[in-house]
Amino acid sequence: MKISFKNDYSEGCHPKILQQLVETNLISQAGYGLDDYTEEAINLIKKEFQCPEAQIYLVSGGTQANLISISAILRPHQSVIASEYGHIATNEAGAIEATGHKVNTAYSTDGKLTPEACKDVLALLTNVPHVVQPKLVYISNTTELGTHYSLKELESLSQFTRQQGMYLFMDGARLAQALAIEDSDILPADIARLCDAFYIGATKNGGLLGEAIVITNKDLQEDFGFYIKQKGAMLAKGRLLGIQFATLLKNELYIKLAKHANAQAKKLKIALEEKGVCFLTNSYSNQIFPILPYTWIDELEKEFDFHIWKSIDEKHAAIRLITSWATTDENVNSLVTKIKTL
Repeated sequence: MKISFKNDYSEGCHPKILQQLVETNLISQAGYGLDDYTEEAINLIKKEFQCPEAQIYLVSGGTQANLISISAILRPHQSVIASEYGHIATNEAGAIEATGHKVNTAYSTDGKLTPEACKDVLALLTNVPHVVQPKLVYISNTTELGTHYSLKELESLSQFTRQQGMYLFMDGARLAQALAIEDSDILPADIARLCDAFYIGATKNGGLLGEAIVITNKDLQEDFGFYIKQKGAMLAKGRLLGIQFATLLKNELYIKLAKHANAQAKKLKIALEEKGVCFLTNSYSNQIFPILPYTWIDELEKEFDFHIWKSIDEKHAAIRLITSWATTDENVNSLVTKIKTL
């Protein structure tokens, strides 16, 4: 079997989660997220992100979190602005459009949106009321290209959306990895302060499944629970999600797992840099995008599994290498050793 660097959700979950699921298995609890474990998880999230007035809902996956949040926030004639690389624009099978809302894509070189890119979209949609009305800006942190937002960049976007009477929503499928980046100057409280809504991913950071939607803007909180139920996302056995988030948020396990994933990717990045390899983006997270000759890619594919991201020219392509909370030193060393022989 090939060693996989294709995604960060190939493994099951952290052993502490399995242990908690077993130990609490026969304890009777209320359903639909009203159990003690979900309450504990919600309180831990509020404390970690310093958002005591937020509403928090646990759902099973990222596409589900995006679909429910965006469709709940927007009115029928409104749209969402996203980077051309944004997950909602490229990898969710038109889930947002299927709810009746257009995704307006903006150009970005590194997966990050800027106020200027958003203004370019708005400038094309002035023929009111014959065009959609952009009301929400969607970003992901880390981005689809492994990059992360600085505090200055996030503050700038937040200020822009509020000046425009728009909302800012953050896809946090890999939020832990963004917060765990060595030079990141964003704290959890900054996310809650600057975004109107966001979610915290567990699927890609040690959980079996699960994302926690956090609604900080009180104007968006009313009736949100109805959207969760109507879209089929309210689990009868909500405890399964609550136990996972409660476990991850205790003793900084959530950040420790992300730091491990980032550190393993850094080892690969250093090995590639020593070979003189260039990268599609300058990423410090658990996703890196080296640009390699196809001859090298053919050699690597004999032993390793990864995604060929995009063709650069006739002889080169960018590949995506992803490490996870469970990526072992042994597997990283195997790839590093192979890289040195190329």
